[in-house]
Amino acid sequence: MSGLKIFSDARPEAPIITTTDADVIAKELSAIGVQFERWHSPVTLTPEDSAEVILEAYKPYLDELMGAKGAGSADVIKLTPENPHAATLRQKFLAEHIHTEDEIRFFVHGSGHFVMHVEGRVYDAHCEAGDLISVPANTRHWFDAGETPFFTALRVFTDTSGWVAHFTGDTISERFPVA
Repeated sequence: MSGLKIFSDARPEAPIITTTDADVIAKELSAIGVQFERWHSPVTLTPEDSAEVILEAYKPYLDELMGAKGAGSADVIKLTPENPHAATLRQKFLAEHIHTEDEIRFFVHGSGHFVMHVEGRVYDAHCEAGDLISVPANTRHWFDAGETPFFTALRVFTDTSGWVAHFTGDTISERFPVA
């Protein structure tokens, strides 16, 4: 189930807000410029489907989203415990970073935590299959799918370079274990 926990960045043990209500999640995240939506897609896919099959199945949705966001490309990221690079990828995503473009993800399968660090607060958005999240450019954040990651997500980019992170050097993610 999708969820949101909001903390003071000085109190990782004491959430200020905890909710699984999609409307509340969207409202709270909207206050910091993050878009969150639940998509009720008629598309039925399996975790084994290829990136090409997934992109084709979601093409009508992607075309609309990419047009609205001014995006130029989309791809699929899959991460499972069987991936020999799972631990390395997790560590890369765990470090607080920013992007110079919005980070737009739609979860096709599985789940993960997008954690934003904004104005003294930490927003832990647990996203699952059917969730769309768009984190604005230059927002400090990190991502965690846990020690046994399992997710497939569509990624939408305005920059054709793809996923380019600018790490902040802040170790805050170490104080906020989420997965």
